[in-house]
Amino acid sequence: MATTDEVIAKTAPSGLINHNLIDREIESLCDGMVRYEKRPARRRDGSVADGLYNAWIVLNNPKQYNSYTTDMVKALILAFRRASVDREVNAVVFTGAGDKAFCTGGNTKEYAEYYAGNPQEYRQYMRLFNDMVSSILGCDKPVICRVNGMRIGGGQEIGMACDFTIAQDLANFGQAGPKHGSAAIGGATDFLPVMIGCEQAMVSGTLCEPFSAHKAARLGIVTDVVPALKLDGRFVPNPAVVTDRMLDEYGRIVHGEFKTGAAYKEGLAMIKGGEIDLKPLDEKVEELCAKLLETFPECMTKSIEELRKPKLNAWNANKENSRAWLALNMMNEARAGFRAFNEGTRETGREIDFVKLRQGLAKGIPWSEELVESLMPGAKK
Repeated sequence: MATTDEVIAKTAPSGLINHNLIDREIESLCDGMVRYEKRPARRRDGSVADGLYNAWIVLNNPKQYNSYTTDMVKALILAFRRASVDREVNAVVFTGAGDKAFCTGGNTKEYAEYYAGNPQEYRQYMRLFNDMVSSILGCDKPVICRVNGMRIGGGQEIGMACDFTIAQDLANFGQAGPKHGSAAIGGATDFLPVMIGCEQAMVSGTLCEPFSAHKAARLGIVTDVVPALKLDGRFVPNPAVVTDRMLDEYGRIVHGEFKTGAAYKEGLAMIKGGEIDLKPLDEKVEELCAKLLETFPECMTKSIEELRKPKLNAWNANKENSRAWLALNMMNEARAGFRAFNEGTRETGREIDFVKLRQGLAKGIPWSEELVESLMPGAKK
């Protein structure tokens, strides 16, 4: 009886059709701000599976916390398509460069300087954004979000579109919409109620308060959490977070919440004095990739297609009208919010005076360029 290797050598056809959309390298589409890498796939015993790979799609804009520009969005669409049709690819690892951020969403500099006040242009951008999210949800390979740092705003949305999430425990999660002139309708309002329930989805989508990787795991949007901080050569859990079940001063159970007051400041000081090492994160990602490798590939694809449907159905039901609303919103609240974030400083803050705005709108004042200018951080009130 022939071995499997002999059968492959004898029957593998030549001249396979290339189903990829483009022949150019992904990096060439956005000045290297999205990297596409094929890394050898490994079995659970650590041995390399010859001829098989995991595709790593890396957001490479660390100076701006891996926020995505329009060109990066285009590159991501094509990157997920490339991984989807590559016969050699086992799984996709979606991550960011560095250890500060996976992704903080759309590039607010580009939003403020180009899209603010141009709803027709932003609608075109949001079409690309929709296609990016759909390319993740429609990838024929399982997608793992490797959370190397903050996953905030649109970064949280594209992260939740993935099938699995492995996070280092210094990472923060959350939305930013109503604090910066938008609504989390690029996926969060679709995915959060499905994944964590309506009440906690409401908290995240409206209050925009960041939460820890440990809380994200408890809520159910993280598969696993690993330490990243080394103190005196040993890995320790995030010292700024309560990682065990305990009662706070009101008798409430807390787990994965940020500490408060002096304890929080002490934790931040420990983080600053330690070393960040993402080796445990990479090991856990490789472990999951290895588990996925040792399955029937078509059964895996069908399984992820079916298991994605609650998210996919919610996403497809809302993405067009969400795109239209976000475009029109660029004429007023987004126009003010994105400019405030882009033009503000640590001293002035990066948010408008929400109370002043509400007081003005309560008196019926119209949105105008003069109003927007008066709302900018540091403007004379």
